[in-house]
Amino acid sequence: MPEDGKPGWSHPGAGGAQVPGWLRTLVWLLDGAFVIPGTSFRVGLDPLLGILLPGAGDVAGGLASVLLFVVAFRNGVPPGVILRMLVNVGVDAIVGAVPVLGDFFDAAYRSNEKNLELLERHAQPGRRPTVLDYLVLPLAFGAVLMLALLPIVIVVALLKFALDRG
Repeated sequence: MPEDGKPGWSHPGAGGAQVPGWLRTLVWLLDGAFVIPGTSFRVGLDPLLGILLPGAGDVAGGLASVLLFVVAFRNGVPPGVILRMLVNVGVDAIVGAVPVLGDFFDAAYRSNEKNLELLERHAQPGRRPTVLDYLVLPLAFGAVLMLALLPIVIVVALLKFALDRG
């Protein structure tokens, strides 16, 4: 759970970002809510859902990514940082699309935690959006949507291939 354990708005991060408590909780749930017994390693719902329902964790992670991009935009995070956040999502989605191994990668990589940290570190509340900001945000949304759907497309293609051969 977030450090303060309270819903609503969190205390400003290092960059002054105002991140809703529910978004912090969502990132925590998806990337590190559970401790693997006998270890100190944390795992979230993203990889667990991915193992049980291929693609479901990636869709949930994609939703969190979109929400992080919106909050980053509202907090004046520069376009270059938003593109770095997009790279994190891309790496997570592409490697995470590999059945089973991708779920283990998701458990270790935690792109939403990385992006939350970038948001907090680079927030510039009060910064006025530029034309570039308005161009980067839709690009990020489209890319996240495509990347979140990639594992589902791969699973469907593999199932179709397996059924056609059988």
